[in-house]
Amino acid sequence: MHERFVLVTGCSGGGKSALIEELARRGHRTIEEPGRRIVREELAGKGTALPWTDLAAFARRAIRMAVADWRSAHAGAGAGGWTFFDRGVIDAASAFEAATGRQVVAPLARRYRYRPLVFLAPPWPEIHAGDDERRHGFAAAVEEYERLADVLPTLGYETRLLPKLPVAERAAFVLAALERG
Repeated sequence: MHERFVLVTGCSGGGKSALIEELARRGHRTIEEPGRRIVREELAGKGTALPWTDLAAFARRAIRMAVADWRSAHAGAGAGGWTFFDRGVIDAASAFEAATGRQVVAPLARRYRYRPLVFLAPPWPEIHAGDDERRHGFAAAVEEYERLADVLPTLGYETRLLPKLPVAERAAFVLAALERG
């Protein structure tokens, strides 16, 4: 487990990426969401490992990318400070399980640990919006949120809901929670 690795997860379109960008602006190390990177690469190269085309292939790639991100962050962990992950291994493995029924979350979650306190973006319909990289609707985003909210405690994580506040206030909330322990 790496105590300085902070996972930000939850509902798609719930403001996670904006929060991560704000934390980066404040000087923290951040890791961009694997899914968005994969979608950009697949769209640029006419690939098919897209969540709306082949969820299993997409999730398989997301697992590989999230593991590589975790390992890369671990190799550079000596610098100190927080590293914030916009989604991670658990998210990718959960999507893979949902697509295939193959049980992969628990073994991957045991090997690639984050800080025990995970920040969870709740469904927030007022800010949820689709784009070229996020084509699913709000109902699918809520299903994803519920799946993650259910699995994280079974893996030994405490979840803290992100408040529905402006992004600067959300960042202050996260940093204060981490400083308290």
